[in-house]
Amino acid sequence: MSDQLVGPVVLVTGATGYVGGRLVPRLLEAGYRVRVLVRDPSRLQGRPWIDQVAVFQGDVFDATTLLPAMAGVAAAYYMIHSMQKVDSDADAFHQRDLRAARTFGQVAAAAQVGRIIYLGGLGDPEADLSRHLRSRQETGDALRESGVPVTEFRAAIVVGSGSASFEMIRTLTERLPAMICPTWVYTRVQPIGIRNVLDYLVAALEVPESSGRIVEIGGAEVLTYGEMMLGYARVRGLRRALIPVPVLTPRLSSYWVHWVTPIPAEIARPLIEGLRNEVVVRDDTARRLFPDIELLDYQTAVARALKRLDAGHIESAWSDALVTSLGDVPPVTFTVEDGMMIERRQRLVNASPAATFAAFTGVGGERGWPTFNWAWQLRGIADRMVGGVGFRRGRRDPDELRVGDALDFWRVERVDTDQLLLLRAEMKVPGDAWLQFEAKAQDDRSTHLVQTAFFAPKGLFGLLYWYALYPVHGPIFSSMIDAISRQAETVANPSDGGGEPA
Repeated sequence: MSDQLVGPVVLVTGATGYVGGRLVPRLLEAGYRVRVLVRDPSRLQGRPWIDQVAVFQGDVFDATTLLPAMAGVAAAYYMIHSMQKVDSDADAFHQRDLRAARTFGQVAAAAQVGRIIYLGGLGDPEADLSRHLRSRQETGDALRESGVPVTEFRAAIVVGSGSASFEMIRTLTERLPAMICPTWVYTRVQPIGIRNVLDYLVAALEVPESSGRIVEIGGAEVLTYGEMMLGYARVRGLRRALIPVPVLTPRLSSYWVHWVTPIPAEIARPLIEGLRNEVVVRDDTARRLFPDIELLDYQTAVARALKRLDAGHIESAWSDALVTSLGDVPPVTFTVEDGMMIERRQRLVNASPAATFAAFTGVGGERGWPTFNWAWQLRGIADRMVGGVGFRRGRRDPDELRVGDALDFWRVERVDTDQLLLLRAEMKVPGDAWLQFEAKAQDDRSTHLVQTAFFAPKGLFGLLYWYALYPVHGPIFSSMIDAISRQAETVANPSDGGGEPA
């Protein structure tokens, strides 16, 4: 933990989640000393703030593991809530949530924690709330049973990549030019940007009047779900149509979402059942307690959520998933994050970072690409045929690259000497694409080489384009990182192999 931080100690649970993971750096920036409680500390590897926090291993169901983490804590953030299934074991999920909250509250009382801050779900408690929304609010009640003052923020859809509700809206809008819409798309909702959620969570520590209060929070606008879909489409430059249908049950809707989006049916169904409830802020408590928080409108919140599609944010958004040692990290991984297709390959290279950097910054131009150069040439010809920049631009210098340089049909977006090269595709593609190389010192004689392809598809055609080319990525990208590794090792250890670089 940083010695420069001298503020009160706060505990954050759920730090491996989307909101909790973003809350930690905001608290550090505000000068608080932060502890994080996780079941598996290895899941925090690669987080840029890991060296600035105290990590405690524990489980909210085991009181003995909670007490050390809560000793001397001024406030504890409870950011834990499971997504229950709407089936025969839904009550079991609900009871687990209540048991975890009660255990946490009891230990907080024993440790004399000053306050618990909880992020729950918005909705009129007097209404016929869905089981999921009701569970979110009853979790807050369970925390209050301990007698520790609780600040419970209640929010509807959080506009950010970690919100399952927003991801459902985002992916449906991205992938379907026309959307079959049941009646729930006309339910009113007050979405809130992740930035404003974090504003409230941090500001609560400085507003003692918020202690022991339920605070409903929402963004600057009240919209329907249909308006949210069309608003998202406008930000992305997509044309979308909504086709209303009189009947589409939550079960059928969840199966549709399961096949069209990354959200599985067992998670989609409780979310969809909750969409029948109007979730809007009913009082002005948040505005009175936190008058300085400037609420974002929906369009702005979406634009901020999508700013990761800007090449300048790739490194900060995704490289925190990397670790400093290969260990049990697989050599090839494919994930989808924030709508971004991420194909990552890793190798341990017996060469210095400088030699490895020189190998991957020397690709292209007259030297060609390390492997499958004919395939890269064909892609350039195809690009020229559809009016793209093609493959004829080459490169300014055979060895040196600078930000802004053209490199065949790529543009150099970032160069960190002996560390990183980020290329942005300028060929015609239905979306945005980048190729990134990283060289991280492993020890005195080896380097952790990471090669990552990013693709942000635009609309359904972009998604089809990615999966159509995905089978050829394996041989091309795997052979490329192998060739770069061999070239770096040949240059660094000429007596071991000799021969021409790959």
